[in-house]
Amino acid sequence: MTAFIAGALMAGYLVVALFFLRFYRETGDRLFAIFASAFFLMAVQRLALFYYGELAGAWVYGLRLVAFLLILFAIIDKNRSATA
Repeated sequence: MTAFIAGALMAGYLVVALFFLRFYRETGDRLFAIFASAFFLMAVQRLALFYYGELAGAWVYGLRLVAFLLILFAIIDKNRSATA
């Protein structure tokens, strides 16, 4: 059951990343490219967590931290460029 949930989450992250990539190609907005990168990192993190399981170190959760920091950076960057 754990493998099914991990696979479903990873597939969901990849689908969201592909949607944001498509929006980036249509609009050229950097926000969508950064969001796509962040969700791709979250999919990689989920795959690594499933593959390594109990042996997963802090680097696996560091991937998730980087993904969330990318999302935060994208939001701040978008708001900063909108006011300029």
